[in-house]
Amino acid sequence: MDSQLVWAEVDLKAIACNIRELRRITSPYARLMAVVKANAYGHGLIEITRQAIHSGAEFLGVARASEGIQLRKAGFDVPVLIFSYTSPAMAGKLVEFDLTQSICSYKTAKAFSAAAHSLGKKIKIHIKVDTGMGRLGLLPDRLGLFSSGKDTMKNAVNEAESIACLSGLELEGIFTHFATADSMDKSFAENQFEVFIDFLNQLRIAGMEFPVKHAANSAAVIEMPETHLDMVRAGISIYGLYPSNETDKSRIALKPAMELKTRIIHLKKVPAGFKISYGATYETRKPTTIATVSIGYADGFNRLLSSRGYMLVRGHKAPVVGRVCMDLTMLDVGDIPDVELEEEVVVFGKQGSSSITVDEIASNLNTINYEVVSTITDRVPRLYL
Repeated sequence: MDSQLVWAEVDLKAIACNIRELRRITSPYARLMAVVKANAYGHGLIEITRQAIHSGAEFLGVARASEGIQLRKAGFDVPVLIFSYTSPAMAGKLVEFDLTQSICSYKTAKAFSAAAHSLGKKIKIHIKVDTGMGRLGLLPDRLGLFSSGKDTMKNAVNEAESIACLSGLELEGIFTHFATADSMDKSFAENQFEVFIDFLNQLRIAGMEFPVKHAANSAAVIEMPETHLDMVRAGISIYGLYPSNETDKSRIALKPAMELKTRIIHLKKVPAGFKISYGATYETRKPTTIATVSIGYADGFNRLLSSRGYMLVRGHKAPVVGRVCMDLTMLDVGDIPDVELEEEVVVFGKQGSSSITVDEIASNLNTINYEVVSTITDRVPRLYL
């Protein structure tokens, strides 16, 4: 019997299959970036990156410099773009590990320029453009959304030009991010893309060209081929999950790469009226059998699934009863015959002809599949198939 009490199985063949599918529908002129931030959405940074590159990814996307450094120390030499903010105090690390930084303002660019100049090196950058996400980036406003009446398109062009004039920076790319590409109604995303293209045209008139222009996330890769440009950024789709329930699944066949499993570590027969777990919030309605399994919210099994979630035991859905604990969860297995100690339990994935999907759990939690997989904690071992 395997001694592991909780583990995640990650099918690397599924990762390879998903990347092949993404390449199949991606413009042949566009490179594929594998987004491996947040421990590759919970799947394991190093192993997923290795498989992604082997399967055809030419660029990597991370959220933080520390993730990029981890990739370099593991020996990966493909380009790595940091999406979020990095302090200019880290400029030396960007140079040392050959990481590309997203730039969202002239002020930050100027600080990186000064740091690069003092190092006698250049820092590769991609300019981030906020076309409607509202998070980070230069803000062109073609539609006059600001009541101040300022010509923000012109201001954004001027800011980009000022960044381009700074020494020590290598303008490798420019990009934007869609807020609603995973919605059935694509009008907002289409408008974002129009603003981005208009901005690129204005920059071209001003004499600025960028080797790499990118906009498409997973949802846009699947449903907005006109946005593929020079590179696409595939995140959730690499892991076999669709960006949302509104995504047209007929366009691409994705295979979920991860299954989360645990084991029964205790069984007990209890009478009707028996209270379960913290707060005594659950009471059995009839005599039954309670199975305690070795997974809890410290492993990433959300506490909001208390008395409302399910796990698979012998191919049957066993309800979670009582509050999910830090390390343990209780299931009612009274209606499932011949349940045994140390038996495998599936939190999500397949068991026999039954399955519980990540999307089912996300729906139960009123959240998204991204959160369910990316919050599985580091203490859960990943086993690669």
